[in-house]
Amino acid sequence: MEIGGLIEAVIDREGGYGDHPADRGGATRFGITQAVARAHGFAGDMRVFPRATAVAIYRQAYWIDPGYEGVGRIAPDIAGELFDTGVNMGAAVASGFLQRALNALNRGASDYPDLDVDGRIGAGTLAALAGFLKRRGAGGEAVLLKAIEALQGERYVALAERRPANEAFLYGWLANRA
Repeated sequence: MEIGGLIEAVIDREGGYGDHPADRGGATRFGITQAVARAHGFAGDMRVFPRATAVAIYRQAYWIDPGYEGVGRIAPDIAGELFDTGVNMGAAVASGFLQRALNALNRGASDYPDLDVDGRIGAGTLAALAGFLKRRGAGGEAVLLKAIEALQGERYVALAERRPANEAFLYGWLANRA
């Protein structure tokens, strides 16, 4: 799976500069928050944050570092969802959704052992994913994708319930992310 198309889709969806008063992330450009930009060495005004830097951050921090490249070799649709969810919620949250879903779908650990839900993609998670897909066949990836999206949607609703200011984003999150 090539990450370039996924990155372009996120940048298109996120748009250019934004600084919504209800967004705890503050100023963003191309979907990269100021805090993330600073953590990757950008010290300037977010209005001029370079697109090429956003692309590089997405590739490294939201694809390579969390291990989604490995997921993409096994289940491209799952990898794409994890990338997008990781951009919006953090890679550890996205990876945790995959681990939780795999645990819930392993028929009482009879298909493969339960995973520690640690939010990190490693050899165990990749083996469980491969085992799940081998046992469930062609439809398995679609079912697993639904489970991950269900967990994501529930989290968005919970975020809006806990912080009413997040209601400003809930419709868009559900329409464009889950």
